[in-house]
Amino acid sequence: MNLVVGASGLLGTEICRRLAERGKPVRALVRQSTDPAKQGTLKDLGAGLVYGDLKDAASLEAACRDVSAVVSTASSTFSRQAGDSIASVDSQGQLNLVRAAKAAGVAHFIFISFPQVPVDFALQSAKRAVEKELAAGGLAYTVLQPTFFTEVWLSPAVGFDAANATAQIYGSGQNPISWISYLDVARFAAASVGNAAARNSVIRLGGPEALSPLEVIEVFEQAGGRKFTVTRVPEETLRAQHGAATDPMQESFAGLMLYYAHGDTIDMRPALEIFAIRLPELVSVRHHARRLAGLAVN
Repeated sequence: MNLVVGASGLLGTEICRRLAERGKPVRALVRQSTDPAKQGTLKDLGAGLVYGDLKDAASLEAACRDVSAVVSTASSTFSRQAGDSIASVDSQGQLNLVRAAKAAGVAHFIFISFPQVPVDFALQSAKRAVEKELAAGGLAYTVLQPTFFTEVWLSPAVGFDAANATAQIYGSGQNPISWISYLDVARFAAASVGNAAARNSVIRLGGPEALSPLEVIEVFEQAGGRKFTVTRVPEETLRAQHGAATDPMQESFAGLMLYYAHGDTIDMRPALEIFAIRLPELVSVRHHARRLAGLAVN
């Protein structure tokens, strides 16, 4: 049995789908308060539901029973309920899950994180604490460290509105980023289950092409046939926001925006070798832009 934590989220649901397609049994951890429609989607995928919460250690012990692999995508960053915070979910909650998995004799723990960022912020501290707990031993682990999710960071939620041809750029916009689709993150996560080559590894993930934010805008302009209106947030402003933040979530988003401003390119050769996946198989920014523009994609 394979337990997916964060199963009702965008990435978690896709991981459940991928595991089911591979013929691997799936147990989806959801909360009693999870949207019934999302629960229905998971059931339709063939996942068995188990109710629990990262903040409730006893519920995690039950969820991990008779499980061979845990895949955890859960975070408080985009889906928060009462009592959720970086401290309670991304830090203590994930540590609760790792310890429950160890106690239950789970063979493999797959954790979705992100690459090291040269700025301190609460979300990064939480991720590194969980990675440290996994590296301490007790069960095999795979830490996947994808960069920026295409569907999230090139969306209106963070100021990139393709439908209205407007974009907010953080920093100069000239530093390349290895944007990655959540679909491919899910693919790598599902392919980690039962993959001996992926065990006890920290694997950085990016997409098929590194593009600067300004180059991304050009791609979307070509796909949609419209010129974008661009606004810029200087790196100095981001640093000021990070330094003045009084809330861990605000601090973390400012830190991630500074990461965006600095850029990050990923050498995908090690990951592709581990998972026997070819670079052209990954979803590109160009593919995403054409899809949003209603154009045919290859």
